[in-house]
Amino acid sequence: MIQVQLASIAVDSRGQPVVVLAPIDAEPGARRLLPIWIGLPEASAIMLAVEGVEPARPQTYDLMTTLIERLGAEVAQVVVTKLEAGTFYAEIALVTPAGPELIDARPSDSIALAVRTGAPIFVAEAVFADAGMPDAEAAGDEQHQLAEFHQFLDGVEPDDFRG
Repeated sequence: MIQVQLASIAVDSRGQPVVVLAPIDAEPGARRLLPIWIGLPEASAIMLAVEGVEPARPQTYDLMTTLIERLGAEVAQVVVTKLEAGTFYAEIALVTPAGPELIDARPSDSIALAVRTGAPIFVAEAVFADAGMPDAEAAGDEQHQLAEFHQFLDGVEPDDFRG
């Protein structure tokens, strides 16, 4: 499993919200991103939590968080477990007084809950291998550095290295 963070929430060219997950411990220039398309209500709920907005009345995910806490449980982690036929699957791992519980959930619901509870988010390595994409921003930085290095080499002479 790869621990990730919520890198961004965006809207694609068709107006569909997408959450973008990025590994926490990625090597510079090798970072991959995992986009997961979600519904507008879920995207709004995640954004409210990320921005720390406290609605006047509890939203669905606030209610879920309160229920979990009041029942003496806590969200240990959420995991995006698989990708089948274009559909992502996730699980919420709870620690309860009766022992650990795994709950099947949509990734959007899992992420919304994780953002509220501070639980870590993980993605199965197979999911990243199948659906991850290179981070264009990181790749762009790498390309820029490579271009600068080539420019340096074009202007350097062997005598520049003699002591």
